[in-house]
Amino acid sequence: MATIQAIRGTRDILPEEVGYWQHIETVASTILSNALYQEIRTPIFEETSLFERGIGEATDVVGKEMYTFMDRGDRSLTLRPEGTAGVVRSFIQHNLAATGGVQRLWYKGPMFRYERPQAGRQRQFHQIGLELLGSRDPRADVEAIVLATDILSTLSLKNLSLSLNSVGNGEDRQRYRDALVSYLTPYKDQLDADSQDRLNRNPLRILDSKDSKTQEICQNAPSILEYLGEDSQKHFDQVQQLLNDLGVAYQLNPSLVRGLDYYTHTAFEIQSADLGAQATVCGGGRYDGLISQLGGSDTPSIGWAIGMERLVLLLSKLQSTPVLVPDFYLVSRGEKAEAQGFVLAQKLRQAGFKVELDLSGSAFGKQFKRADRSGAIACLILGDAEADNQTVQLKWMATQEQTSVAQSELLSDLDQLKDQLTRHKP
Repeated sequence: MATIQAIRGTRDILPEEVGYWQHIETVASTILSNALYQEIRTPIFEETSLFERGIGEATDVVGKEMYTFMDRGDRSLTLRPEGTAGVVRSFIQHNLAATGGVQRLWYKGPMFRYERPQAGRQRQFHQIGLELLGSRDPRADVEAIVLATDILSTLSLKNLSLSLNSVGNGEDRQRYRDALVSYLTPYKDQLDADSQDRLNRNPLRILDSKDSKTQEICQNAPSILEYLGEDSQKHFDQVQQLLNDLGVAYQLNPSLVRGLDYYTHTAFEIQSADLGAQATVCGGGRYDGLISQLGGSDTPSIGWAIGMERLVLLLSKLQSTPVLVPDFYLVSRGEKAEAQGFVLAQKLRQAGFKVELDLSGSAFGKQFKRADRSGAIACLILGDAEADNQTVQLKWMATQEQTSVAQSELLSDLDQLKDQLTRHKP
């Protein structure tokens, strides 16, 4: 019988890799909490119409990539392909706008898209995302951008670049859309098949094409920055000025439109030169019309999402795997000693120490070998003699120094024990 494997496009995140994930999540949580962003957790699946209305039926995400199914109540449900729509649905449903001011929210978790699996991108993938709801001020745009750059720089990532664009408001986009279609139509037969399909449905996405011939054609296409109205231009100028004031380097990229229909005004991506073709680690933008489009009040907003898999790829290239190393490795042999050792291990854990308890019941020699391999700072040893005397042998692994200590004494001065661990770290 064939063994059951993980589904194509999904993967197990094994313990040896999880340290990177926890490090990223801790850094993001700390930085976002310092800026008073609160975590929100929304369901993994939603009504399909949420994404059709929110993301846009003309997008590749809705048209080709969503995991959609009928449940037993004959309702069409979809595994979330991105995080913003669910947060917005929750914002409307729970009337979070009633609290007044802006809502600063962030999330983390899995998303689902039926795409070709590749390095750093699976069909089940994970994101950390930010949503700032309730402000059309350019400072909100810049706050969102700099928080993303702060997270990435705190992770010690190098060779990062920020690309910036404005896609204007609805009127600006319509004028630009008409100009772009007029420019591209004579080249229709030379465009790749996806771009030909997008020409009338979603022409701005043609600018994102990876086809070399299409890219060549688009080089001389009109720029959306030439079609910004006065208000849109003023907003974009202020965003750029604030980034300049903060010393944040960026490049203007008029071809940057992002893949979702709800974006307005500021759009941005952060890329890493260390990732090759799939270089984007963070992308986002402003979406002033999405909340009203989904039935809420007029609420200008901005957000972004960071791809966790790509971040982990980068960190694994730049940093060694974080290893969980015990403070103490506890070795015991004999029924009475094993029972006492178990109690001692639990008390040390409750006091805040990292303790690995050998559960093998094997001979002392084999347990000592495992203690060596664990990287523990100290080894605690209990045998029959120690069990009878309520003592424990404390062996410092770096110096091989070994002393007998009463179990009660070991736990009596925890500060001293912590100091000893610090002194004996290799």
